[in-house]
Amino acid sequence: MRVITVNVGLVVDAAWAGKLNRTAIDKSAVDGRVRVEDNGLAGDERGDQVNHGSSDQAVYSYAREDYDWWQEELGRELRDGQFGENLTTEGIDVNGAMLGERWRIGTALLEVTRPRVPCVVFRNWMGEQGWMKRFTQVGRVGAYLRVIERGELGRGDTIEIVARPDNSVTVTEAFRAYHGDKELMRRLLASPSRSARWEKVAERVLGSATP
Repeated sequence: MRVITVNVGLVVDAAWAGKLNRTAIDKSAVDGRVRVEDNGLAGDERGDQVNHGSSDQAVYSYAREDYDWWQEELGRELRDGQFGENLTTEGIDVNGAMLGERWRIGTALLEVTRPRVPCVVFRNWMGEQGWMKRFTQVGRVGAYLRVIERGELGRGDTIEIVARPDNSVTVTEAFRAYHGDKELMRRLLASPSRSARWEKVAERVLGSATP
């Protein structure tokens, strides 16, 4: 289990990028060691601080194996960083990771917090017909992580799972809970590994934040 590329990007103006008309979804691989700071990787930016600026979304990871699946499905090449992820991984089931699971990469410690939910910027960036619906139905969404311990990481670093909660849900299950699976939402709320933002989502799905 390892990181095959570390990807960062800067905010640019883009007329297609939703209401803000700016985005940093275009991430490119960098060489050398990269600092992991409290709210993400050094040299990386986020265009939408309201929807993508929380510490729970400090680092986004996506599996090369899922890219390879999408390449066959779409009939086009997809480079590392194409989906806007910071870490392109190999050998680890990112979607099967548990909320609250912790990864040691280099000298940094990261914790899985939530699935990626596709937005209009991602849809426009990809330029694929019905992209948001297709991405949602397939469920190969990747995982956001928060920074528990700052440090450095780089291409080729091993991903070590150092903690995995027993009573949590996977990234895929959390994604299904977000989209209305009430049983999974109740399980998610009962987990001490969840972040506080799930209470607001639960109000929409369940009508109450009480598990």
